[in-house]
Amino acid sequence: MRKSGNNWNELTTFFKYPQSIKTLIYTTNPIESLNSNIKRKTKSKGSFPTIDSAFKMLYLSTQEVQAKWERTSMRNWSEIYPQLCIFFSEIMEKYTK
Repeated sequence: MRKSGNNWNELTTFFKYPQSIKTLIYTTNPIESLNSNIKRKTKSKGSFPTIDSAFKMLYLSTQEVQAKWERTSMRNWSEIYPQLCIFFSEIMEKYTK
């Protein structure tokens, strides 16, 4: 327990954010979706003749999932976006310009 006490500031950083940002940070749905898609593709294929064919399948799977993500919108984005701009202003400026 003493070790966690030494790192209390790092452990509690997560709690300073509003609930909408916390949800955005801890959700694993995108990761689970990607893993599920890759698993479905590799399971149906069985084996790959070359390592390049396996990499191509991984690449195409990630492109497929990315295209799906681009068509969907994030729940409560109109609430989340301004909060992200406040808490992560430098990062948001860099990537949203």
